[in-house]
Amino acid sequence: MESIEEKVRLVQSGEVDHFEAVVEAFQKQIYLYCRRLLGSEHEAEDALQEIMVKAYENIERYKPSYSFSSWLYKLAYHYCISLLRKRKVRNRAHLRFPQPEPEKSAEEIVNDRVFDEPLHSALLALKPEERNLLVLRVFEEKSFQETADILDMKTDAVKKRYERLRQKLTVLLRESEGEERCGKRGKTLTIRG
Repeated sequence: MESIEEKVRLVQSGEVDHFEAVVEAFQKQIYLYCRRLLGSEHEAEDALQEIMVKAYENIERYKPSYSFSSWLYKLAYHYCISLLRKRKVRNRAHLRFPQPEPEKSAEEIVNDRVFDEPLHSALLALKPEERNLLVLRVFEEKSFQETADILDMKTDAVKKRYERLRQKLTVLLRESEGEERCGKRGKTLTIRG
């Protein structure tokens, strides 16, 4: 059985059929990553497609100095940040010319019910870069080294930012009485160090 790294090397050498296995190995986790960053099922599906196309088109640029997973997450991160910036510009325009909100999908409705309002509000209050760091560490369970590779940062810098983020999130949850409410329904978010 070939590893993902071996399949990537085969794709780089022209055996493009192996890219299907790469997509299958990462599509679910990249979709969930994008979903958590973008907050939209539809945008995450579109993002996944675009990211996989970009990965295929740029696979010759991948160098095994760090894992293919980290390289792919880096592509996803930059793509999602770009979308969030475009969304921010669009939202400014919508303030001037309001339009009706689109209906939420079933997944979005379920996610809204799964996460308590204080936790959801706290996550939305974070900058996209902070939310990304939180998603990588808590939901994707990436190590500090992997996170540093994805974010093009030094490991110590990631650790410091993460510690500040933990403190900020704690304050945000306290401000919205999140600790009490999150505990009431048995939902907690463990922010590991």
